[in-house]
Amino acid sequence: MFVKNIMIPKHECFTTQPGVTLKDALELLEKHQIDGLPVLMGNKYTGVVTRFNIYEGFFKSGKQKDDYLTSTVVGDIASHKDQFLLGGELFEKTLLDLKDFPLLAVVDKDETFLGVVTRSDCLTSFESVFGVNRPGVRIAFTSVETEGRIARLSEIAHQFHEHIISLVTFDETDKLVRRIVMKIEKKDNLDRFTKKLEEHGFRILDIHED
Repeated sequence: MFVKNIMIPKHECFTTQPGVTLKDALELLEKHQIDGLPVLMGNKYTGVVTRFNIYEGFFKSGKQKDDYLTSTVVGDIASHKDQFLLGGELFEKTLLDLKDFPLLAVVDKDETFLGVVTRSDCLTSFESVFGVNRPGVRIAFTSVETEGRIARLSEIAHQFHEHIISLVTFDETDKLVRRIVMKIEKKDNLDRFTKKLEEHGFRILDIHED
């Protein structure tokens, strides 16, 4: 999945302009219970203002709170002017970029603002990958790293008419063994299914219903 598939498009975003006071920006953040606002000059992206930017700027300013909020504008403290996405990035690689920041803007080649990707969006997508919000049975097992093992796993699942909710593999750098976590819908043939997996060399580590 790519960033463009999970971004919030421009028409659904709350944004602000460089000349807006921090008081007005903070009121917008509070009103919509969001952590950051892309700053636009027309349609051009010029940075992001966040609660952290505002609070940090206040402590460094030496001003009284009301004076600081009314005399400082968004353009004075906006950050991440040169940090943005172009939409074609793999979404899972953006999570590290969002580890310490609530959102990143998505722009085109001319830096025209297209939308944002938030940390929450990425976490929601990871939840979907793992089938977190769907009831089922999670089976963790290992497999020898040989060609055709995932295909064989799919064949066994098809043989037992299993509905696979999610399938995630780990240890991609290990040339010998790979861990696999598969979530399936709960059925009454779990024992027979897992026995068949073991017969074909898949070593069961854990079975958990959630």
